[in-house]
Amino acid sequence: MPLQKDFINYLSRQVVDELAKRQVVKFPINYPLQEKILLVMEEELSVEYKINEESRQLLKEYSEYMRQTGVSYQEMFKMVKKKLVKEKKVIL
Repeated sequence: MPLQKDFINYLSRQVVDELAKRQVVKFPINYPLQEKILLVMEEELSVEYKINEESRQLLKEYSEYMRQTGVSYQEMFKMVKKKLVKEKKVIL
């Protein structure tokens, strides 16, 4: 289940607040750190969404075969997703 935009926004604010509180990094008061962190988080999360969509597309092409052989959609989805992750050398 994809994370809601509001929750990702909340997480990025929490990261900035925690970094500031612990004084891990220093940044100018008006520096848009939260927006930059938000962009990075969204980009990282979109990788899994794209792999999921690619997996669904591939399974559409093999739906008739899966029906004939009685293969579970969920099992095939997991297998296809795992293979795509490995091929793309992505860490989820």
